[in-house]
Amino acid sequence: MTDRVIEVRDFRKVYGEFVAVDGISFEVRQGEIFGLLGPNGAGKTSTLECLEGLRAPDGGALRVNGVDPTREARQLRDVIGVQLQSSGLPESITPDEAMKFFCAYHKVAPRFDLLDRMGLAEKRRAQFYELSTGQQRRLALALAVAHRPQVVFLDEPTAGLDVATRVELHALMRELQAAGTTIILATHDMAEAEEMSDRVAILLGGRLVSLGTPMEITATGAGLTRIAVRTERGCLNAADGNIPAVSHHIFKEGYDIYFSTDIGPTVSALIAHIQKRGDTLIDLRVERPSLEDRFIEITGAGGHS
Repeated sequence: MTDRVIEVRDFRKVYGEFVAVDGISFEVRQGEIFGLLGPNGAGKTSTLECLEGLRAPDGGALRVNGVDPTREARQLRDVIGVQLQSSGLPESITPDEAMKFFCAYHKVAPRFDLLDRMGLAEKRRAQFYELSTGQQRRLALALAVAHRPQVVFLDEPTAGLDVATRVELHALMRELQAAGTTIILATHDMAEAEEMSDRVAILLGGRLVSLGTPMEITATGAGLTRIAVRTERGCLNAADGNIPAVSHHIFKEGYDIYFSTDIGPTVSALIAHIQKRGDTLIDLRVERPSLEDRFIEITGAGGHS
């Protein structure tokens, strides 16, 4: 068995004359958290739905743990867990009933412990319509992982969740990953994608425009590194024009902020200037471009990575 759990080869999906996905290819390895990113209309949902067996591709080949999602739908159900943005559960069903039903379908014992862990202990016998949006999403996640699937698809999993539940969800994702579960994370939250994903794929206009680790993707952009410096006497105002590799400089909330194309020469020159002026360094912060910065750069530049 290869460690390539998901294989996408020249995948294409069209709706009438509209090309939603145009010949993309990528692989996901066992135990990875793989971020699938892109603006609305980029092709994320079509890709997920075909991998989940909800739609048939119009070209190329898909495999999920060796299973063809289109031709082997029943086998696929035991391999994957899916948390959708909208669960589609009946309004009158309770979390306990939903857990029993889903686990019976997969022929496993009910995982009521997951309901308790996701903060639903006091809502286990409440009807679905009585749950808040966040509680409904927590229930959907518990149902998605109850049968211990080998691959879990999470679509905007933390939307509508409070901070504590978000932290618990991320902890659960790490536990699943440590146990060998592969997770596909589709999210608009770039900070979440950068924190949680081992690798990410960015889709734009149905094409794959960037693929790699968050560090690799942010390193390939034209984004500038932000260097914020605060000194005791504010001597850096006199250094304008003498600091190398700086695109521009602003002063904000007591900090001189430099946007650098090469942090080594910039930081060295700043420290040398502070020492030469006899000033005292209070704080220095170096912030590399974030995944969100790079995402905006890619999507705003017409998709060229």
